Amino acid sequence: MNSKRPGAEAVAAKGWIAAHQWLLARRLCQAAILALFLLGPLAAVWIVKGNLAYSLTLDTLPLTDPYVLLQSLLAGHWPEQLALIGVVIVVAFYFLVGGRVYCAWVCPINPLTDLAGWLRRRLGIKGSAHIARSSRYWILAMTLLLAALTGSIAWELVNPVSMLHRGLIFGLGAAWTVVLAVFLFDLFVMSRGWCGHLCPVGAFYSLLGKGSPLRVTASKRAACNDCMDCFEVCPEPQVIRPALKGAGKGVGPVILAGNCTNCGRCIDVCSKNVFAFGLRSDNPPENGTQSTRQAASSGN
Repeated sequence: MNSKRPGAEAVAAKGWIAAHQWLLARRLCQAAILALFLLGPLAAVWIVKGNLAYSLTLDTLPLTDPYVLLQSLLAGHWPEQLALIGVVIVVAFYFLVGGRVYCAWVCPINPLTDLAGWLRRRLGIKGSAHIARSSRYWILAMTLLLAALTGSIAWELVNPVSMLHRGLIFGLGAAWTVVLAVFLFDLFVMSRGWCGHLCPVGAFYSLLGKGSPLRVTASKRAACNDCMDCFEVCPEPQVIRPALKGAGKGVGPVILAGNCTNCGRCIDVCSKNVFAFGLRSDNPPENGTQSTRQAASSGN
């Protein structure tokens, strides 16, 4: 493992801006989305009305969270026509760009968990509780079952993502407790614990975008110098190895795992420019479809 801070070689080779370009783009995107929601309540400029569960932009464009809508359907509540139109738009978008783009580019919890991970590295906190990454899928199933049994979208009352976003718009109140608990859990108990192992929202969007065409590809993997910086900063490091280390094993360089968040941090921190955004079709035909699918499965 490289003893230097992750990305130090990239900063030296490319400059600070180039070594943080996708991180800066994500923060700008997250801030812009939040600002659009806050303009109404704070400045009476209603460009966007609503919240992440359902919003209406310029009184014309509806956007509906498909995870919330699915819970509502299971609870026995049929949505209005605008909500159905909104969910079609959102599903189509996240299918194209990758479902967990939501986690890296939209979710308001992401900056807090990223901060916890950064502090954890800076403070040298070692050790971590072990919870299987598959746990988030079990939790996802439980939230859907809860909706069916209770006839309500009960999970959204305690969902940290929903609570934080509603709280920032309407006043945090008790949401502070839940959000602080997530932050402290990631900082002291388990590295990348919430987003990487427990969050059912991320689990849902990983399934939604599993077949998306936009992917990160280790197109120049032969240049890898094994600095391990990409593994250090990736919120889902298990998705990298099949694409990066699959040379000679019939596995293509494209990261096909649905849990990749398309955050671009591996692109930022690589001094050798191994990674880039590309398409799932960038896998060379000679790599073989079966082995590529096996690699994708091992990443999930």
